[in-house]
Amino acid sequence: MERGINNEEEKEEDVAMSAQQRGGGCNYGDALYWDARYLEEGGAAFDWYQRYAALRPFVRKFVPTSSRVLMVGCGSALMSEDMVKDGYVEIMNIDVSSIVIEMMRRKYVSVRQLKYMQMDVRDMSFFSDESFDCVIDKGTLDSLMCGPDAPLSAAQMIQEVNRLLKPDGIFILITYGDPSVRFHHMNQEGCCWKIILYIIPRPGFQVRPGSSSRKSFTEPVPLTEKGQLPAGFIPEDPDSHYIYICKKLPHGLIQPLVQ
Repeated sequence: MERGINNEEEKEEDVAMSAQQRGGGCNYGDALYWDARYLEEGGAAFDWYQRYAALRPFVRKFVPTSSRVLMVGCGSALMSEDMVKDGYVEIMNIDVSSIVIEMMRRKYVSVRQLKYMQMDVRDMSFFSDESFDCVIDKGTLDSLMCGPDAPLSAAQMIQEVNRLLKPDGIFILITYGDPSVRFHHMNQEGCCWKIILYIIPRPGFQVRPGSSSRKSFTEPVPLTEKGQLPAGFIPEDPDSHYIYICKKLPHGLIQPLVQ
């Protein structure tokens, strides 16, 4: 048992380390890092992982435009703006950095569909239970995995997301983590999800000539009964992004369901 836990922790550490290496060793789990970065960049727009255009097929399929959406770790991304242009009517954006929140408030002061608040995703007690139809995370969980007490931080975040979602609400998680390092975080006490997984390549990745994978990016990836990728399954892009569509199920079920 101890050996299994250690192996799992080592794999989590590898994911966090690779994320830091992609950013030149930056501590993405540190709020001070983000404050300094946003001051240096002066509020320039930047979308982590994917732009809305690439994520639109999944968002529009599972999230009606009338939904009340919570965007966690919004940063200076254009995704919320793009969603409003696409018809979404209410998006609350939060970020741990007070610097970027103030910048975004000023930028979108005239856009009534967008609201911004400084908040730590691990403690969103300002919001009442079951107050959102959808929560979207594009890299925030990955950032927490680069910080101290990563498993605890991840558990706190997932439990808060679960608390805030209405029954049958949707949590869209975009991450570098494959199911072997993400499913056990999703399976927190009191949480139960029906999960559908999509895998898409990073922007700019060149698909091999003759490959048929391009047609399958918007098709769900089959998972085993334990919520893992099939044996031998390897994404064509080794730095693919994993998109988990997590539907909140009633209390009382223990194991997450997969589709």
